[in-house]
Amino acid sequence: MTPKAAIPYTKGLHQLTDHCHAWLVPDGTWGWSNAGLVTGSGESLLVDTLFDVALTREMLDGMSSLTRDQPIRTVVNSHSNGDHWYGNELLAGCEIIASRATAEEMATAGPDLIRGLLGQDGATGEFARHIFKPFDFTNIQPTVATRTFEDELTLNVGGTEVQVINLGPAHTEGDSVVFVPSERVLYTGDLLFIGGTPISWAGPISNWVAACDRMIVLEPEFVVPGHGPVVETAGILQMRDYLTWVQDEATKRHNKGMSPEEAMRDINLGRFAELDERGRIAQNILAVYYELDPTLERVDTLEVFRRIADLEGFSD
Repeated sequence: MTPKAAIPYTKGLHQLTDHCHAWLVPDGTWGWSNAGLVTGSGESLLVDTLFDVALTREMLDGMSSLTRDQPIRTVVNSHSNGDHWYGNELLAGCEIIASRATAEEMATAGPDLIRGLLGQDGATGEFARHIFKPFDFTNIQPTVATRTFEDELTLNVGGTEVQVINLGPAHTEGDSVVFVPSERVLYTGDLLFIGGTPISWAGPISNWVAACDRMIVLEPEFVVPGHGPVVETAGILQMRDYLTWVQDEATKRHNKGMSPEEAMRDINLGRFAELDERGRIAQNILAVYYELDPTLERVDTLEVFRRIADLEGFSD
């Protein structure tokens, strides 16, 4: 196996083990996501596509030396955020697998959602255009899962065993990881952000903490996050630390009677201030509050982006 320290965080295809590769896309901020490739005898499995067709085509071209003799026959979409499936149309002839919860969310998480954000006035639209400007959402043909599963699915990819495990809801309603036991490689999707702030669109955060524990129990040697560089299990522990910190800090303020918006302004990020996308704490606080008070009225996506934009320095 390649020593982990030798895997640079540079754009392109990186070999992890005999049968596992990572397609890394720095810098890992909004929309710049990673993907994975698992090869077997005569076929391959792709873990996630990218945010638009051009990026996905570039990735597939970069994988062509491997997939020419081991063509991609299966795609696993880890969750419903577009930066992990909007490029699916280039693999429409493959079996596309996602958890049932992910497949259901795909129906309302297509490119129209992003285009709606881009068309907003004021700080929300300005922020959306700032973070999504590099991507092309025109003419995307939403290509959703053709096969779903509930909790776990074991696949045989040309003699290479691949386990797909749904650990959501957490980041989204369905969050699947892909684990290759023989290679000790784990592709986490957005259950893991390295160098960036995780965001709990669905929650509860307590379930995401439990998902971190389950990933650690797998004892992977290579962990490919949805965003950021390849890490060891220490990277999972670091993100778990952030999640438990948010949970504790938000709970304290909930118990004091603060609103979620008051709490997001009151919390001192401390050692987590150096993370990218710090404004995502606005949604993470909401996730804690929803768990503590299920009767609390849900805040829509536009309002969440307004709060994040505000914390990131964009204001009306």
